[in-house]
Amino acid sequence: MELQDTEESAAPREAPACGSPVFLYPGARRRPQQRREERQQLPNDSEPQPLFPIPLPPVKKHPNYLMANERMNLMNMAKLSIKGLIESALNLGRTLDSDYAPLQQFFVVMEHCLKHGLKGKKTFLGQNKSFWGPLELVEKLVPEASEITASVKDLPGLKTPVGRGRAWLRLALMQKKLSEYMKALINRKDLLGEFYEANALMMEEEGAIIAGLLVGLNVIDANFCMKGEDLDSQVGVIDFSMYLKDGSISKCSEGDGQITAILDQKNYVEELNRQLSATVNNLQAKVDAFEKSNTKLTEELAVANNRIITLQEEMERVKEESSYILESNRKGNKQDRTADGQSLSEVRKHLKEETQLRLDVEKELEVQIGMRQEMELAMKMLEKDVCEKQDALVALRQQVDDLRTLKHDLALKLQSSDIAGKQKSDLNSRLEEKTNQMAATIKQLEQRLRQAERDRQSAQEDNRLFKQEFGDKIASLQLEMEQLRKQRSQIELELKLERNKRSPIHRGTPERKCTPPSVRETQKKQQNGFQPGTVSSDRPQNAEEESVTMGTAEGKGDAVLLCKAPSCTEDVQDQLSGTAVPQMCQLCQAEGSLVQRKILCKNCGGLFCAACSVNELPLPSSINPERVCNPCHKQLIQQYSTSPS
Repeated sequence: MELQDTEESAAPREAPACGSPVFLYPGARRRPQQRREERQQLPNDSEPQPLFPIPLPPVKKHPNYLMANERMNLMNMAKLSIKGLIESALNLGRTLDSDYAPLQQFFVVMEHCLKHGLKGKKTFLGQNKSFWGPLELVEKLVPEASEITASVKDLPGLKTPVGRGRAWLRLALMQKKLSEYMKALINRKDLLGEFYEANALMMEEEGAIIAGLLVGLNVIDANFCMKGEDLDSQVGVIDFSMYLKDGSISKCSEGDGQITAILDQKNYVEELNRQLSATVNNLQAKVDAFEKSNTKLTEELAVANNRIITLQEEMERVKEESSYILESNRKGNKQDRTADGQSLSEVRKHLKEETQLRLDVEKELEVQIGMRQEMELAMKMLEKDVCEKQDALVALRQQVDDLRTLKHDLALKLQSSDIAGKQKSDLNSRLEEKTNQMAATIKQLEQRLRQAERDRQSAQEDNRLFKQEFGDKIASLQLEMEQLRKQRSQIELELKLERNKRSPIHRGTPERKCTPPSVRETQKKQQNGFQPGTVSSDRPQNAEEESVTMGTAEGKGDAVLLCKAPSCTEDVQDQLSGTAVPQMCQLCQAEGSLVQRKILCKNCGGLFCAACSVNELPLPSSINPERVCNPCHKQLIQQYSTSPS
């Protein structure tokens, strides 16, 4: 939060450049007419600009406005300081000392609040302002503050009134009665008028608000050592950096909010309990005073009763004497009557006095009886009030016990949540380690992938070079294969027609007689040493293979050409003569036939049956997967898995 300016700067702020520059001061506003005049006075290119601007006189604000602004700023600073001190003290959870920074800032803010609007005393050295004078009045308003004032005056290291005022504030905070003392002081504005001006903070409603905010400081336990601390020469400067909002602070969790609410409720209950205890003590003192007065009145009543009894006895005695005198007067002579007339009148006079005294005593007795009845009624009411207070205290103690139990449960929950948080943090650390390991593994796999990509590119380049080198040869072989396929299909067609022409009668005749001319011609060519599938020395001569290896460039074996064209001449010979030699599988030693043909392994070049060569793998010499035998498949799989990345 930023404080508003309390004093206006003498240096004006310059407005945007125009024909006649105008300076705006803090708090001054331009009127619409003035803005229109400025728009009309915009400079042209030909008009010269003034070298120096003409400053306008500063706009002075009313002193009451400035004082109100200062009061508002000080009240806001007091709110921030008290709130920050309470939050930090609760989070710290221990007794605060004089070195705690938020506590020092709180005392600085309180010092500024007490100094606001303070009347200065003129001396020879100048004007002296000290808030120790108003604080001395608290001793007269609240008798409990006399101990603080006496302690401050007895401190040896304090020489100035400012130091005594600072020590008084610290001792009042230690007693947790600072708010009570400030309320008592603010309520007596007639006494504060001697020290403060009419617009001072202590004379306005802001002072009452600050006194109410100080009640929250009763939850703080502070301990100060006044001996050896230099309170006279401290500089009271407010550090605004402590109250700047930090964006990294997150909101309080739900558990912290519950604990804070419970602590606030506990502190409220303790404060209420303290007030109730004080009320009970006052009532007990009143009860004791009433009991003393009751005993005194009882003693006086007993004395009055004794006096009444004595007076009654004396009155009976006087009556007896008067009756005796009357009888004696009746019997005596007239001379004796005249002689005793004076004594009789005296006795009557004495009787009247005693009768009047008795009436007065009876009235006083009635008054005492009425007072006693009133005291008994008051005692009953006080006893009833004390019983109600005791019931309230029992209920409050029960609430305090419940709050302690709830606080204990919340502490256990907080401890369990801390343990769970530690476990989660350990799990996160282990997961981070695994993540780092996986990242290293991924890097290794990426390196192997790049190496494999480079190998693939090199293989593609070799294949491309091989195709460029042996392209013509491959084309000629493919043409020859097409011719052989056509020839085979023609021979098979003729053979099929010949078989269809045969009848059951001619089954026993030799096959050579039924052989078509084309088959005979083929057999003659085979006998003369001519093989139809031979075109170049690079082509293998096995007729039972499904795929034929076309040869490699420079003996490397990098490229293999698949040719799925089995020789038709051998098939014809097997069908006609039946004397073809069957070929064996190199693994299972199974003989080949016209139905089960052997497959050429593209890696080792051996002949295997379909069961022993069911796997396909991409070879360095080919782009597409090729069929290989089972031993070569295992060997290649092991070689690929152990190849460096």
